[in-house]
Amino acid sequence: MHLLVTGANGYIGLRLIPALLEAGHRVTAVVRDRRRFPFADFPKSEDRLRILEGDFLKPESLPGFPEEIDAAYYLLHSMGGGGDFAEKEKAVAKSFVAALDQTNCRRIIYLGGLVDQNKELSVHLRSRQEVEALLDSAKAGLTVLRASIIVGSGSASFEIVRDLAEKLPVMICPRWVGTLCQPIAIRNVIDYLTGLLDHPDTVDRTFDIGGPEVLRYRDLLEGYAKVRGLKRLFIPVPFLSPSLSSWWLYVMTSTTFSLARALVQSMKNETVCRDKAIREVIPLPLISYHDAVELALARIAQNRVPSRWADSLQAGTMDPDFINAIRVPEHGVYSDNQEVDLTASREEVLNAIWSIGGQNGWPSMNWAWKIRGVLDRLSGGTGLRRGRRHPSKLRPGDPLDFWRVLVADRTAGRLMLYAEMKLPGEAWLEFSIENGRLRQTATFRPQGLFGRLYWFSVLPFHWLLFPGMARRLAAGSN
Repeated sequence: MHLLVTGANGYIGLRLIPALLEAGHRVTAVVRDRRRFPFADFPKSEDRLRILEGDFLKPESLPGFPEEIDAAYYLLHSMGGGGDFAEKEKAVAKSFVAALDQTNCRRIIYLGGLVDQNKELSVHLRSRQEVEALLDSAKAGLTVLRASIIVGSGSASFEIVRDLAEKLPVMICPRWVGTLCQPIAIRNVIDYLTGLLDHPDTVDRTFDIGGPEVLRYRDLLEGYAKVRGLKRLFIPVPFLSPSLSSWWLYVMTSTTFSLARALVQSMKNETVCRDKAIREVIPLPLISYHDAVELALARIAQNRVPSRWADSLQAGTMDPDFINAIRVPEHGVYSDNQEVDLTASREEVLNAIWSIGGQNGWPSMNWAWKIRGVLDRLSGGTGLRRGRRHPSKLRPGDPLDFWRVLVADRTAGRLMLYAEMKLPGEAWLEFSIENGRLRQTATFRPQGLFGRLYWFSVLPFHWLLFPGMARRLAAGSN
């Protein structure tokens, strides 16, 4: 079959595409920036994998889709991007339908969210239903899979559970931790998404998908702690409002505040399968929550996490179009320039540069980077908790602590980072190797008087930090 996959650089997309290719299908993947797509992960599938570049929020940027498409996967989501994500989601869905209606596509497969029809829906779940209705207006038939919490390495829900259970020996539990859900392993989600292709009779049908157990959110935390051998004390409290809960999640986990708020609002709604028809159509062994957690932790331990929710540009503060403007501004900026001779081999220096941040820490005054991360978190920024996708590999668009990777060209010896921390201006950090020398440049473009005061207030730290960092990297140390 010839399949169209939207959101191909997203959490689900990067896991679905390999499964589709392995099954022998031909895939056209739509991304906003093809430079962020991990082509190296598909060395033997180039003849069956085509990448199209376009932004559904800018319909004029969309390329023409192939006329003959058997099915299209709709995996687009704007919840992590903040702002009025519901309006964004409707605009994206309308652009998708308009573009797809120009093809002969026979069906759309949409991964939505489970809802409790007996309760008032959160903005997030209501938005998912509105998107579903828009997709149903397309010429192609629609198949909907509605899922509860997806458990897998790198998923937003799993990372929140992981952060809370790992960091808090005593947990204050608001009322929503008693809400029921039916978590499903990411492997089972992919099995269902691919299995639908073998059942044309599933067009124009909606299915609930979930794992074998109905659990409380508290059970998710206790289950994770049990797998990890951690003892945790849970103290229920009746007074933690949704607003306070959102801030609590934001402060204690790696999630953004907009995502935390949307998730907390949704947690008042039970997300439990009301029918089990999908199990008869696609019978498969369902993975328990305990086993799903073990599988996720094994992936993390082996550095084999193919995708994370934080990798999405929606999870940061950078304008997605900015990644196309690779040049650092030269006028109206302050900069710190360090040039040192390499005292290690070029490859050793590249390895050191490509390993900065995350669990590896920073080469100079790592304690100061941690303090800056805490201050950023307290001021509403991303902090250091996003870490890295991989301890030694980088690609454009990757998050790296409170930075976003703009350029990662090992052949040219160039790495450029853009700051997503809260700043009164914009900042870049660039490393390049040329003629046996390492050039390290920190650039700051201030916004107003406060931006200029900020630069001069941190200048003493820069005098201590940046020279030492350049010397250590030039020596191949991290």
